Amino acid sequence: MTEEETKRGKRTVLAVGFASFFGGVSQDMVIPILPLYLSQVLGMDRTVIGLAEGLVTAAASGVKIIAGRVSDKIPRQKPLVSAGYALSMAGRAGLAFVHAPLAVYGLRFADGIGKGIKDPPKDVLVANAAGSTTRGRSFGVARMLDTFGSALGPLILSGLLLLFVQQNVTPGDYYRWLLILSALVLLPTLAVIQFGVKETKRPARDPHAVRVPLPGSFYLFTAIAGVFAIANSSDAFLILRSQNLGLSVIAIPLAYAVLNIIYGALALPAGILSDKVGRLPLITIGWAVYGLCYLGFAVADSAWQVWPLFAFYGVFYAVTEGVSRALIADVVGQEGRGRAYGVYNAVVGVAALPAGLIAGQLWDGAGPSAPFFFSAALSFAAVVMVLILRRRLTPQQDRR
Repeated sequence: MTEEETKRGKRTVLAVGFASFFGGVSQDMVIPILPLYLSQVLGMDRTVIGLAEGLVTAAASGVKIIAGRVSDKIPRQKPLVSAGYALSMAGRAGLAFVHAPLAVYGLRFADGIGKGIKDPPKDVLVANAAGSTTRGRSFGVARMLDTFGSALGPLILSGLLLLFVQQNVTPGDYYRWLLILSALVLLPTLAVIQFGVKETKRPARDPHAVRVPLPGSFYLFTAIAGVFAIANSSDAFLILRSQNLGLSVIAIPLAYAVLNIIYGALALPAGILSDKVGRLPLITIGWAVYGLCYLGFAVADSAWQVWPLFAFYGVFYAVTEGVSRALIADVVGQEGRGRAYGVYNAVVGVAALPAGLIAGQLWDGAGPSAPFFFSAALSFAAVVMVLILRRRLTPQQDRR
């Protein structure tokens, strides 16, 4: 890359990161309260909540494949990213006005489709803006800004919850106001995408390039990631477990903020480290951290234990999220990246539905600890798979 292309790429990464910052604020104003809203105000049981949350990701699966393919063919990624955020905004705001489970499913489905539309082209924007030697750093920057937004969201949420409680606003009313406010936060995201993101001009494309098969190492990694994704049930169950252990409604968003502060603080160092030592070692460590964290939630018996567990959970996100996307960019050529991100996100998304259903059934049938024991065991199984198959998974340039 030339010096000018490098500068333009850095500006693009920062703009995508700041767009994600506001997206993170919005999303994480919803996550800590949504399972409580669904259970306490709408009266849904854990299995139904697990299905609803599984739909958010699983609904996006087919859309991500389509969005990935489309992003490989069109000259600009911004329209897809903007459309996805707009649909998520509508889905979140709509939750404030419905009561029936079917309507909740529909709106969560819409939010999932919005996520499915925006994720592959947003990853392509970052991957194409970065050079191969700084790709981990670039994804780390984007994830850091995204996650600091996700840390700020719960802090804003806690402050608003405290204000509403002091004003004697009923839970049903303040939950609905919070849902509306979280949707409005996506307006700055749309503005940054429209006016801040400057796409790097794409090189001339070989019209037959999209027909070249994706590498076998990509499919193998995606398959193992799918196994891990079945272990990775919705974070809604962490919130329900926190409440089950005695953490207050106001404290839960603060604990969730701790997760995101740790995630945001470590995302960039993790990305830089992956540029030096390879992506796969960090991903493997992250999956092992996840298993230990969920094992901790399974055996926890006091509210104070939630705080260090959420902090430890932030380490898992920091060393896997951006690094996984950088790994995919390493093994897949530029013209196939949208397709690859679509397939990867789709597989992980499909796994979210059984993950949520299994977790909900285990909670309702065997108790609050059961889904966490299950997730820990399956995540350790995914770690073993990576260790056995690591040479087939490691990109050639990362082999030592």
